[in-house]
Amino acid sequence: MSDATHDLPLPRPPRGAAEELDWLRLIRSPRVGTTTFRKLLAEYGSAAAALEALPQVAGSAGVKGYAATPLLIAEAEVAAGRAAGAQPLFLGRPNYPKLLAQIADAPPVIWARGNPSLAKRPTVAMVGARNASALGQRMAGHLAQALGELGFVIVSGLARGIDTAAHQASVESGTMAVLAGGIDRIYPRENAELAAQIAAKGLILSEMPPGLQAQARHFPRRNRIISGLAPALVVVEGAAKSGSLITARTALDQGREVLAVPGHPFDARAAGCNMLIRDGATLVRTAQDIADVLHAPRPARPVPSATPPQPALPLDTPPPDPGALDHRILGLLSPAPISEDALIRQLSAPSSPVLATLGELDLQGRIERHPGGLVSLPA
Repeated sequence: MSDATHDLPLPRPPRGAAEELDWLRLIRSPRVGTTTFRKLLAEYGSAAAALEALPQVAGSAGVKGYAATPLLIAEAEVAAGRAAGAQPLFLGRPNYPKLLAQIADAPPVIWARGNPSLAKRPTVAMVGARNASALGQRMAGHLAQALGELGFVIVSGLARGIDTAAHQASVESGTMAVLAGGIDRIYPRENAELAAQIAAKGLILSEMPPGLQAQARHFPRRNRIISGLAPALVVVEGAAKSGSLITARTALDQGREVLAVPGHPFDARAAGCNMLIRDGATLVRTAQDIADVLHAPRPARPVPSATPPQPALPLDTPPPDPGALDHRILGLLSPAPISEDALIRQLSAPSSPVLATLGELDLQGRIERHPGGLVSLPA
């Protein structure tokens, strides 16, 4: 039997609650991944029959004392998922995302909070650096908003930086967040409010059991779902060796289009994007570049090319911690100049302490000032 699940038929979805529990038991059993799951169903015809055969199959492979996941564990998972306001989507059913079902290692079961029908609309996946620059976050937000105006749903991973900017800009038009942990375990915690907005207006997905805290090994698995949910993946900032580049390679393996926003050659956060473009990825300047790759019709009115105005900072916003402000500023800057006003908006901070800190960083030689009120990291 081939190792590729592409050679196996799509399994018949479960019929009724009892078969749903069998599916959960099977995919949660030790040593059973997505490929083994598909093989077992193809060989034994049902999850119940596969569960019965598992101890003998494991014994033949040299695993002694094997036990499948008990029914009580599967029932507890369903109860926890329901308590979190989520529902399980089973591979092969109409409400399972169609594009995701086409990848070789599609999750047999995926938990969903929100509106699963959102996945039936045109989608674009967007990923990038967690320590994204201010320009990178602005670009991600601008692209996500403009793509939303073109009718696309934005798919990302709810991480800091680019993911957060993409979700925030597309909450109203449509966004999907894929979690590395359980559907009720939001990471990072500062995105809890954003996650609540997405659950109310968009869709949150996770293949992990509710209650599971995300660990490092879960993120690559999460990333294959992000790219699997969309025909195209856009990378906005990513180092040469980063999770974003891993996701891009996964997208290519899945037959997806890969696009990238170019960056300054001296900025390590842009190295991965520049490498992707060098190797054939489509260069992205505007949302229309992405729509053209997907052969989407051009809108009757042009897509806005300017970054939308940012809301004014409330007068009662407390000043940021001065000791941390210099690190925040340096984290947002790159070798590409950005205006001081844009930096202040990105920081969501009063202008006085930001300008004072910029002056100190300038005296220390840690930033460069340019004509027109622009600042950057030293080139």
